[in-house]
Amino acid sequence: MALLLEHEFKALPADKQIETLPFLEAVAHLPPFFDCLGTPIVYSPVKADLTGNIKKIRAVYDSNPSKFKTLQNILEAEKEMHGSAWPKTGATLALMWLKRGLKFMLVLLQSISDGERDEEHPNLIRVNAMKAYEIALKKYHGWMLQKLFMGSVYALPYKSDLLKALEKGKEVKEEESIDKIHQFLSRATPILDAIYEMYTKMNAELTYKA
Repeated sequence: MALLLEHEFKALPADKQIETLPFLEAVAHLPPFFDCLGTPIVYSPVKADLTGNIKKIRAVYDSNPSKFKTLQNILEAEKEMHGSAWPKTGATLALMWLKRGLKFMLVLLQSISDGERDEEHPNLIRVNAMKAYEIALKKYHGWMLQKLFMGSVYALPYKSDLLKALEKGKEVKEEESIDKIHQFLSRATPILDAIYEMYTKMNAELTYKA
């Protein structure tokens, strides 16, 4: 899949220490995914948040690449640096929101690739988007944002149009596109799971609503 496989994630190492630079290089190619979902009023802010959070993490990394070689290095250093203000600050906060946006994306793609659908309208992706939103974002959104998202699912593209957009307009058989999604998820999902696990272990997860 042209968009998703432009820059693949490195395989998760046994110690689950995720190198910052390869991670940032991989995720930097993903914000355009949200252009493929249409409904700019909803997904343009998500894309902008993703892009902004990537830049914030990159700025911290660039300030001292050897010190911030892994994502865990960043969290540990910022915990010591910011004291009681941590984790609601710096790259720690940026990565927290970045992982949620990525989670929405990955759950949506996983749901599509698993064949979950509305049997009466099999070419719609509302079921998949709602599942992704419930799992990844809903509990962190206030009432207004939740209402905005719920309304947006009626303007989502058809599955066939989404897959074509992910192929950058190229006509590809659905089975081929699904195979590419599987390939993308096989690398990206373990990385994201490890980031969530790191936040849990370091007690860095926040539950306030945006």
